[in-house]
Amino acid sequence: MQTLIKNYLYLFLLFFPIEVNSSDYVQVPPNEIMDFYSIVSEVSPKRISQDINRLANFGTRHTLSEKVSDQRGIGAATRWIYSEFKKISDLCNGCIEVMYVSDNVSGESRIPSLTEIVNVIAIQRGSERPNDFVMMSGDIDSRVTDPLDGISDSPGANDNASGMAGVLEAARVLSRREYAGSIIYAGLSGEEQGLFGGKIVAQHAIKQGWNIKAVLNNDMISNIEGINGVINNSSVRIFSEGTRANETKNEALIRRFTGGEVDSPSRNLARYIKKIGNQYIVNLDIKLIYRLDRYGRGGHHRPFNEVGIPAVRIMETNEHYDRQHQDLRSENGRIFGDIMSGVDSDYAAKLTSLNLLTMAQIAGAPPIPINVELSGAVTASAKLKWDKAELGSKFSGYKVHWRETSESEWSNSRFVGDVNEWEFENLVIDNYFFGVSSVSKDGYETPVVFPGAAGRF
Repeated sequence: MQTLIKNYLYLFLLFFPIEVNSSDYVQVPPNEIMDFYSIVSEVSPKRISQDINRLANFGTRHTLSEKVSDQRGIGAATRWIYSEFKKISDLCNGCIEVMYVSDNVSGESRIPSLTEIVNVIAIQRGSERPNDFVMMSGDIDSRVTDPLDGISDSPGANDNASGMAGVLEAARVLSRREYAGSIIYAGLSGEEQGLFGGKIVAQHAIKQGWNIKAVLNNDMISNIEGINGVINNSSVRIFSEGTRANETKNEALIRRFTGGEVDSPSRNLARYIKKIGNQYIVNLDIKLIYRLDRYGRGGHHRPFNEVGIPAVRIMETNEHYDRQHQDLRSENGRIFGDIMSGVDSDYAAKLTSLNLLTMAQIAGAPPIPINVELSGAVTASAKLKWDKAELGSKFSGYKVHWRETSESEWSNSRFVGDVNEWEFENLVIDNYFFGVSSVSKDGYETPVVFPGAAGRF
């Protein structure tokens, strides 16, 4: 009987099809990207360990160290990094452009005499938006106790050969793939002397007109043992600024009345990284630290923040201060110095994977929404509006987001299709925070953009 009914129904629909208005149907993109599991599996702890060891074996990578030798000093390390990027580029038929970006610095407390600060930049151009970038950076340089000591051995295995090794591994894995947007793999110098490498590259990016939407600064990603005795290989910290460093007085005034103190682009980038990691990486507790950096300290993401480029710091949760900025020595059974014994390459690979997934997601996604605005004061509903840009062949539509004002992360979302506005009916504007992201047909999604200048990428 059931079979007979099914047959009659089939014939009815065949000869009398039901008309469906296509405008009422929205194709929702997938919420899972299967290639991301492959990316994680391709990251090699062995290769990362080898690169960390190679960098540590240059003796010292201090900014003021030897620059002519091919065996020791910052010059040898920088040239080796350049050569590794070249090798990676050769394997993908020249898909990566490798260059030095440098400038001279002098008269500084930690760089008293004229010194060339040399950074290594490798660019993997996107197929549709070659001028839109996401950057992963690591520091080339190292130091011991005296910040002006450019002679003593300073292996800098964790700080920061680990971050630099992660950048090289990222290039090896992602260069096998093609994305709509571009990726920058960066080795930055002069971090320990005053963040000069980051300042130089940030200014270079502005001069070149590079549209950098996110910087992932990796600084110490291989240590799992804290000075307090805690040993943990399953957590990571992401530091992000609360308000934009380059916010104007007028923008600050508007923010005071509309919100956005915890919704800078850097802060929403950090939330975005956590969301990706939670979905694709097993056994990794991602801690969002709502602070620019460690208390009273700084890192190489800061120069990018200062010129308006969203940037965060990714690093280990448990620090061992006997292994940071220390002369190599042993005192009363305590070993001081940043050497290979303090490196956990499996952990470094896990944090490297977090970077790779984030860069792949941003590079594969459509352009980040621009000119996002919110209205609806003294009404029963809130309304988001944004501008539509050149979206590319794989664009699907937009997703709107909302959360309670006391929530630290985005908790609610809805895909709304190819539109440039959305009204949240019966959601009073005063009681929620709102945002919007762009999504591709194959599920790549941008970070959430908070309305107004406070959240502008």
